[in-house]
Amino acid sequence: MIELSDVGLGYDYRAVLNNINLKALPGEVLGLIGPNGSGKSTLLKGMNRVLNLFSGHILIDRRDIKSIKRAELARLIATVPQNPILPEAFTAFEVVLMGRTPHLGLLSYEGGRDMAIAWQAMEATQTQFFAQRRVGELSGGEKQRLIIARSLTQQPKVLLLDEPTTHLDINHQVEILDLVRRLCFEQNLTVVAALHDLNLAAQYCDYLIMLNGGQAYTKGIPQEVLTAQNIKEVYGAEVCVSPHPVNGLPTTLVVGGNGYVKK
Repeated sequence: MIELSDVGLGYDYRAVLNNINLKALPGEVLGLIGPNGSGKSTLLKGMNRVLNLFSGHILIDRRDIKSIKRAELARLIATVPQNPILPEAFTAFEVVLMGRTPHLGLLSYEGGRDMAIAWQAMEATQTQFFAQRRVGELSGGEKQRLIIARSLTQQPKVLLLDEPTTHLDINHQVEILDLVRRLCFEQNLTVVAALHDLNLAAQYCDYLIMLNGGQAYTKGIPQEVLTAQNIKEVYGAEVCVSPHPVNGLPTTLVVGGNGYVKK
């Protein structure tokens, strides 16, 4: 479990977020949504202690992250960044194996157990088929799955994802988020994901927090958060929100300038 209590975050002396309260539980996906610049990435950086808190507390299994050493924190929390930089000359397996670094001692090398864990992560993410290919040869979707495999190799309790479907086509977006949902359930992970697409957030997240103006504007299940009124207030967009014809989850359609509804 990861829990935030009255958290304030920012850069240098400039506050970006204030009074953020949330709780994310194992086996659930918590989605962070909001306009560009609303603080989604900032909040994730606070959760993995890239940014120091201005105020409040962040707890993992009721332990304050400020009291947890960096190496142990890296064994508890794994992050899938928005624009990962990967060594293109390395093989896919070598990149995934890097996830074992927090578990290795000083001047230690990966052993058989580490390699087995890395291979299991590749099997879970269906990346084992290109294990020996160079990273520079992989597609965007393959690289994203590879980053998730590397994160799983850390054997974390919490998985943070910052816009994991950015620059991917719709097929790869669904593929990545299906994978995240499955891993969340099978490995009982606590998942917090910053998402740009409101329809994907509705389909894949158990709970949502909508950020705006440095605050949590609203939070709850997708049906409570994704209303036409909330979206208009926060995004400034005229939309229609209706139940999905298959599962009843909220589907957001933009109202065009001439009154036509566009997908």
